[in-house]
Amino acid sequence: MRQFLFFLFVAAVGHSQSPYPSDYFRSPLDIPLSLSGSFGELRSNHFHSGLDFRTQQKEGLPVYATADGYVSRIKISAFGYGKALYITHPNGYTSVYGHLLEMSPVIAAFLKQKHYEMQQFELDLFLKPGDLPVQKGQQIALSGNTGGSGGPHLHFEYRDTQTEKIINPFYFGLDQMVIDTKPPVVADILVYPLSDDAVVNQSQQPVAIPITKQKDGTYMASSIGARGEIGVGVHAYDVSDHSYGKNGLFKLKATVNGAPSFEVDFTTFSYDETRYINAYLDYFRYKKMNQRVQRLFYTKPYPLSLIAKSKTNGILKIEPNVTLLYQLELTDFHGNKVSVTLPFKYSNQAVSIPKNTTQTPYYIKSEKEYRYEKNGFSVYFPENTFYENFYLKFNVVNQTLQLHDDSVAVHSNFSVSYFNDSIPESERHYYFLATKVGSKIMYNATKYKNGSFTTWTRNLGLFYLENDKVAPIVKPVNIEPGKWMTKDKKLIFTISDALSGIKTYQGFINGQWVLFDYDFKTQTLIHDFSDGVVVEGRNELKLEVTDNVGNSTIFETHFFRSQKP
Repeated sequence: MRQFLFFLFVAAVGHSQSPYPSDYFRSPLDIPLSLSGSFGELRSNHFHSGLDFRTQQKEGLPVYATADGYVSRIKISAFGYGKALYITHPNGYTSVYGHLLEMSPVIAAFLKQKHYEMQQFELDLFLKPGDLPVQKGQQIALSGNTGGSGGPHLHFEYRDTQTEKIINPFYFGLDQMVIDTKPPVVADILVYPLSDDAVVNQSQQPVAIPITKQKDGTYMASSIGARGEIGVGVHAYDVSDHSYGKNGLFKLKATVNGAPSFEVDFTTFSYDETRYINAYLDYFRYKKMNQRVQRLFYTKPYPLSLIAKSKTNGILKIEPNVTLLYQLELTDFHGNKVSVTLPFKYSNQAVSIPKNTTQTPYYIKSEKEYRYEKNGFSVYFPENTFYENFYLKFNVVNQTLQLHDDSVAVHSNFSVSYFNDSIPESERHYYFLATKVGSKIMYNATKYKNGSFTTWTRNLGLFYLENDKVAPIVKPVNIEPGKWMTKDKKLIFTISDALSGIKTYQGFINGQWVLFDYDFKTQTLIHDFSDGVVVEGRNELKLEVTDNVGNSTIFETHFFRSQKP
């Protein structure tokens, strides 16, 4: 206990100069806080925008408003944050609560009314200050696993209300509620030859550098022979007490002979810049090895405010008669640190591992636009579709377009078109440009105009014209014709579509629209009888499910229900 109090004191002193109010808010949960995800953590196509708190491997824990305010937004989605609440506070900040199971009674009643008014499950409501005021410590919801959640937990954020920039929640006092006495872990160090003449340990390809842990806990590499312009990358993560998760770092700071080289600070960022994680990471290594290496340099600037301005862009120049000492310090929010030292010396040794670059006739300069056509296919890349220059693989074989592969990161949408005017007008809506990844077929929203099918996408890979004439499958789970459902609390169905995917689902009881919650992870539709739509005795049910190209399945049956148990 004495050690824990000392830890809290050190954490409080360490961030006493913070511009954020560390004693204004309370915890959103009344359990010991354990992280399953940290702020700025490296995720697919984005930096994690909050903290993920474990909920003891179950749903239904009370979630509380962290301070006085009002519910300013309610977003209900089958994906993303699932069921989410936003509370705006009078001190200029907004708290966000995601993956909720259900809202508290007052909020739930307001929400249910909106569902039925708008006759849809997915909603994005913006509220006024007087609509749903809340007080600090008031229960607002139950924790859940809705949306894109991979398991029961609470996703929690703080945002600047005016700018909507996301801020590390630890600044608001939550760091004092999470015990972390462990330093970050360094898994791998990589060095990248960048210039045409660059070589690292006789290699023109990226080199993994062995490091040895010293008695004082720091890491040291043996002397690295190099020449030309090079950059350093690190695969590292943070750990905390009573948690087995591999979380994100707070700060990364590199110096060369004591002078600043590159610095990353996970304090705040905006949603507009979060996709630049694909420029920050070694994207090729991530896709091929599922390893997230943070590149502490850049050859082309990109607007990511997490990175401090640098005179050298993190690039080292290894020249004759010059020795460089590269030092990297990794820090978590609680002040735990680990450092790595890399000594570089000039080496003129012969290259034993040459570059591994496949040249094609299609060289992409990222800042320019390009159009390519072949065998009925045409591709248009607007300016800055990509982060870096590369040789594009572009070919058409057996009416299939090979458009490189997923090892290159794409920042913004580009178009793929295929000319085919032979399909009858009555059939065209069944067709779409599909992307094939292994044996998996991915649907792309496609439009037809003047003989061409066109889609806008951010996926590279194989494209071909596919058609879907098979309607979705609707399976009842707990209902059959004429069943008495007096003891049942819910109507449950599973729905699926083998190709283009589910687009809409509409349920009706006795001709009246009813709410069905949709969970895409389990492909489940659920109607809660507490909505009060069913009548005494016989009820007629109709469920219509439509896929993305318009195929529709209508399931109809009847059931009986008594209001008296």
